[in-house]
Amino acid sequence: MPPRVSATALKTLVALPLFAALAATAQAAEGGHEAAASLKSFIGLPVTNSILTSWVITLAIIAFVRISVGTPKLIPGRGQSVFESALTAMRDLYEPIVGKKAMPMAYPLLVTLFVFIVLHNWSGLLPFVGTVGWGHMIEGHFHVNTPLIRPHTSELNGTIALALVSFGAWFVIVMRYAGPGLLIKDLFGNKADKSEITPAIYWGLSLVFLVVGVIEVVSIFIRPVTLSMRLFGNVFGGENLLHAMHFLPPFYFLELLVGFVQGLVFTLLSAVYIGLICNHGDDHSHDDGHAHAKEAAH
Repeated sequence: MPPRVSATALKTLVALPLFAALAATAQAAEGGHEAAASLKSFIGLPVTNSILTSWVITLAIIAFVRISVGTPKLIPGRGQSVFESALTAMRDLYEPIVGKKAMPMAYPLLVTLFVFIVLHNWSGLLPFVGTVGWGHMIEGHFHVNTPLIRPHTSELNGTIALALVSFGAWFVIVMRYAGPGLLIKDLFGNKADKSEITPAIYWGLSLVFLVVGVIEVVSIFIRPVTLSMRLFGNVFGGENLLHAMHFLPPFYFLELLVGFVQGLVFTLLSAVYIGLICNHGDDHSHDDGHAHAKEAAH
């Protein structure tokens, strides 16, 4: 594999701390059962347990990649080959949806979100996560009031932060590779061919597409809500299911699958949103770009 691809693969994983920090800073420390608990009174820092988990997992990823890969080489070693193969597979998955033009900017975002979300989903299956912390005795059993570590995706503020990162990146990528003109045309423009229909029908369709565009704008602004609620609901629900089923092994395997699928769904939807606007060039026509994105959505 050429050195340029190897460098891109490693730079993608180096981007993890940045997105982890962006997601962590949007969290709140108060709320219901799903809210992250503040650890300020215990460790003296204004952080929550899910932010602490974000830092731990991010540092673990960086250390694992550095130890496994070392210095990238033209002829990759075993560790470098594994990472390059995985990242190449993910590039092949996302590129037909996003489009070649926007892929260089969207690829680090999608890989980062996928790795970050999946590892946090799986971290909730570790024995000490959510069960080690500060609490008190109830009927001879220790009850944890403030867990020291809790998955970032198992509380609503964390998933909202990830969805806002995805939405903000979508806006930046669309403005750079499509521009406001194409975005407005894509949302409100008349998709009919003026030469094939009568003027009365054409202008009537223009009104219809205008109304549809307004509905589409509303749907764009509720995307962060749907992304965050879907991820939170599945992870938080799985957490409660494991407790209710007394951590039976079959449910562990089920949650491993759910954790992977939810990370994949989150990033595929993010890719679809980008591809619907940006995937209009290269070897795809306007219609082909929409077809790829809609097919991925299904």
